[in-house]
Amino acid sequence: MIGIVIVGVGGQGTLLASKILGSLALRNDYDVRVSEVHGMSQRGGSVVTYVRMSADEPVYSTIVEQEQADIVLAFEKLEALRALPYMKIDGMMIVNTQELLPMPVITGAAEYPNDCVERIQKSSKNVIALDATGIALECGTFKAANVVLLGVAAQKLPFSKELWMKALEENVKPQFFEINKKAFERGYTYQ
Repeated sequence: MIGIVIVGVGGQGTLLASKILGSLALRNDYDVRVSEVHGMSQRGGSVVTYVRMSADEPVYSTIVEQEQADIVLAFEKLEALRALPYMKIDGMMIVNTQELLPMPVITGAAEYPNDCVERIQKSSKNVIALDATGIALECGTFKAANVVLLGVAAQKLPFSKELWMKALEENVKPQFFEINKKAFERGYTYQ
């Protein structure tokens, strides 16, 4: 059983990332369940998506419980910190170092923690932090940061690169495929 938690802010492509993962798992005859939990996603609020998949046993629940995520894909630093309780002891977190200020910070009611990544790294040795947004921008659009993160995660999952490309092609509009292909490649080769 593989449990993946995807966290971010509305508009960052968390739902597309979960759709690509679900498509990939189905294509490989995995039993898969995807569940989306929206906050105020239309207004830049938190979005959480759970993906559970298995090659050898039925998947009954759509929810990844705390301390059960093999991988946490975090599209924003503060959302990564909030998702830390989902990680297994030996799980991995892949964090986009982008900072999106939530409304309480914008209005001055709260402060954005300046040490999100450091706090995560203190809690787990399996953390990859990268500027996925910057890498995506180099590929043609900042909107492909989600696919950069998927490229990094692909190294940790049991699917071939060719199958990832097919899942990407099935789920991304044709006019954006080449940019997303580049973004995936950059994530896939990220050190």
